[in-house]
Amino acid sequence: MRLAVCAEMIFTDLPFVERVERIHAAGFDVEIWTWMSKDLAALKKTGATFSSMTGYVGGSLTHEQDRLLATAEESIHVALELGCPRLNLHGTELDDRGLPVTPTYDVTGEMWVNAARTLERLAKLGERYGVMFVLENLNPVDHPGVPFGKAAEVLALVEAVDHPHLKVMLDLYHAQIGEGNLIALLRKAFPHLGEIQVADVPTRCEPGTGEINYAAIAATLRDLGYDGTVGLEAFAATDSDLALQRFRTAFTNAEI
Repeated sequence: MRLAVCAEMIFTDLPFVERVERIHAAGFDVEIWTWMSKDLAALKKTGATFSSMTGYVGGSLTHEQDRLLATAEESIHVALELGCPRLNLHGTELDDRGLPVTPTYDVTGEMWVNAARTLERLAKLGERYGVMFVLENLNPVDHPGVPFGKAAEVLALVEAVDHPHLKVMLDLYHAQIGEGNLIALLRKAFPHLGEIQVADVPTRCEPGTGEINYAAIAATLRDLGYDGTVGLEAFAATDSDLALQRFRTAFTNAEI
């Protein structure tokens, strides 16, 4: 497994480029969120390997699909510049608090069909440029009103599209809050995993600070033969360097 760390949530007392440098120096790949506010030239100069980034600026799987596709193509060009292979998607555009710009609480059958068709177009776009789109699950407590937020819903859409350039970004923090039963979820989602994100519950800090048994998670991933990326999308409980150490330990020694 490759290990990545989200620079949006670690070393938050440092300027963003310095966060990336610290994460890279510690031997991790780097995840970022939106690219629009970033100094792309400075990020490239860090020499970091970028694992994933937000793959759209606006729009939704069910409405304003053309805007979603247009901003996804813009994002692809940035991803290619950074050498980032995965572009992250959600059911709809989120604001700076992670809330949907247009909340959707009742998802109709027509919306499911529209979402699948939009994802088919995104997958073909990813194939054209040689990148992968990954659809992330969110939880209804932190992100109310996001359509297709549950891991089961994300997986159903990815299975329906069935394209190698569309996979699941499985966030275990969100899945624990929204659904639980993480081991069974990992086994079911395994053929469709593009990347896994982790944080503990309830504080969204590094593994070992909450209720999730990450030793069991790591052991399950090894049993499955997962050799993809696990990304720490978490705040540091006390110290960022300690958070990175705990994260590395959780996924390099499942018995600790």
